[in-house]
Amino acid sequence: MDSFDLWLNIFGWAASICMILGYMPQAIVTMRTRNTDGISVPGFVMMGLGGIFFVAMGCMTANWPLVATNVISTISSAIVFGMKLKNDAAKRKGGKNV
Repeated sequence: MDSFDLWLNIFGWAASICMILGYMPQAIVTMRTRNTDGISVPGFVMMGLGGIFFVAMGCMTANWPLVATNVISTISSAIVFGMKLKNDAAKRKGGKNV
């Protein structure tokens, strides 16, 4: 591994850690409070699809920081998205957030 590859890996992992630490607090708050009122369904669908495509791209190019970041964020997005769908369905039935 030459110097450029080393720095590329360092920056890749640094970006991965920053992205995860930037995204996870909001995902955790949403999971804890179960409040999904301000979440956009189309936005989360696009984020989930983007994450899946980035995981595939990372696997094809052996870019492990890209894979790690997007596996974690896609799983978190899927959990929040599932909560959003459940809460919206409950509201349509006249219930409240579960």
